Amino acid sequence: MGKYNFDQIIDRRGTNALKTDVLKERYGSEDLIPLWVADMDFLSPPAVTEAIIERAKHGLFGYTCPSQEYYNSIINWVKRSHDWTLDQQWITFIPGIVKGIAFVIDCFSTKEDHVIIQPPVYHPFRIIPSLHKRKVVDNPLVLEAGQYKMDLSDLKKRIDTSSKILILCNPHNPGGRVWTKEELADLADVCYDNGILVISDEIHSDMAFENNKHVPFASVSEKAAQNSITFMAPSKTFNIAGIVSSYSIIPNEKIRTKFNNYLKSSELEEGHIFAYLAAQAAYEKGEEWLIEAKDYIWGNIQFVDQFLKTNIPQIKAMIPEASFLVWLDCRELDLTQKDLVSLFVKDAKLALNDGMMFGKGGEGFMRLNVGSPRSVIEKALNNLKAAIK
Repeated sequence: MGKYNFDQIIDRRGTNALKTDVLKERYGSEDLIPLWVADMDFLSPPAVTEAIIERAKHGLFGYTCPSQEYYNSIINWVKRSHDWTLDQQWITFIPGIVKGIAFVIDCFSTKEDHVIIQPPVYHPFRIIPSLHKRKVVDNPLVLEAGQYKMDLSDLKKRIDTSSKILILCNPHNPGGRVWTKEELADLADVCYDNGILVISDEIHSDMAFENNKHVPFASVSEKAAQNSITFMAPSKTFNIAGIVSSYSIIPNEKIRTKFNNYLKSSELEEGHIFAYLAAQAAYEKGEEWLIEAKDYIWGNIQFVDQFLKTNIPQIKAMIPEASFLVWLDCRELDLTQKDLVSLFVKDAKLALNDGMMFGKGGEGFMRLNVGSPRSVIEKALNNLKAAIK
């Protein structure tokens, strides 16, 4: 029995939680088990809550600045967790990773330029460039033996003089791949040699499971370091997405200066009191909580996999190497995507992410968030079993 109770059921309805309080708007019904948006239903580490409460007691919430301890907590965490040595000047606060992607697109490309993504992949990678009137070019991942691989031969064919940015999901969402150093180095070579800036979204980096070590993109080679912007955050790791405490890491001085000047022009690099405070508390005192949380989540993943094999063999779970998101292959049900979504929502009373939102290769899939108490996951799977029968 661990120190933390991840079996605890916490009612999030009525707290303006996106996961629960927009079900009617998004899914047409409030009477659903919400297993969609990527936050967890576990209490955040006590150290984070305690740090916020203690600071709130001070009662004065004026303009704030990042402390040296804040920077040290990031540097020490990344070194300890990912064996990557950071220079403090590489680090800058950003108000969210999706926003950061938008800032990079606006700063480093024009409406005539192309942005490359690797679907199926986190849907804002397509949405954000499109809203900024950039052409999005697909370099689809290849599904082999139940896992995704990059297709660099295809990437080379799709590159032209308009190709300016590639958005990398590292680790991958929704498939859960932890890309190897070799895969990342090969990608870095192609992008560097063709003048394509890499945005590496590493928000799930701390959630890699045993035997799968996350490799920061910029750490794999000098070409990667000098041609990339890395985004990290404690938000997924410690379930504090609502606090917004993301940051960029940019080793290349020229790229860093240009990006940071862009941020400074609108004061986008300035965080709020609790952003700095929560990140520092999580990184300094949250590791024990994270170890237990990952163990619990891995147990949930194994439970889902075994349940499906025993009860719903037509649906197969892609076992993630990182994170609390499970990509469900439902193609053997032989349903249209519309009917598949209806099966989950109307019949099984479940709110999952429609695989089609992740782009090419998402048809026939659904994304399941297993960052919930096991009793909730079990009820959801029994609902699905009954619906299929």
